[in-house]
Amino acid sequence: MRWWDVDPVLELERAIFPEDAWSPGMFWSELAHARGPLATRRYLVAEAPGGRIVGYGGLAAIDGTGDVQTIATAQDHWGTGLGARLLTALLAAATDFECHEVLLEVRVDNARAQRLYERFGFEPIGFRRGYYQPGNVDALVMRRPSQTTSEAPSVQGT
Repeated sequence: MRWWDVDPVLELERAIFPEDAWSPGMFWSELAHARGPLATRRYLVAEAPGGRIVGYGGLAAIDGTGDVQTIATAQDHWGTGLGARLLTALLAAATDFECHEVLLEVRVDNARAQRLYERFGFEPIGFRRGYYQPGNVDALVMRRPSQTTSEAPSVQGT
């Protein structure tokens, strides 16, 4: 993800997460830590033919722990394996950052995303009560110990 991707990513973000979308400042802040020799972030975009951004994801790496900050795919790309490909790339980034574990939060009512994370070896370790606002929806915290990306499930398609 580069600076010129922020506006189209925000458009997708608002479509997917209308009530708790990230602000432009949140993306800019994350991207500020994604370049240079001291980078602690990796942010990616997925483009469809024609250049439309149809997915994105981001990982923060601090002291050997990776944290999937965000991951999303356009609704018309659900079920295509795009989310799995983005997650594979984020896990590869965690390996590059020498993370010994990767954490993430997912809405307790998002069973589809939870199944994806479980396929990649994430396991529930706790809850964050009222994490998602508005609505006061709990987050399920999941953890995956370090593995090589070759251990991730295979994904068909491009």
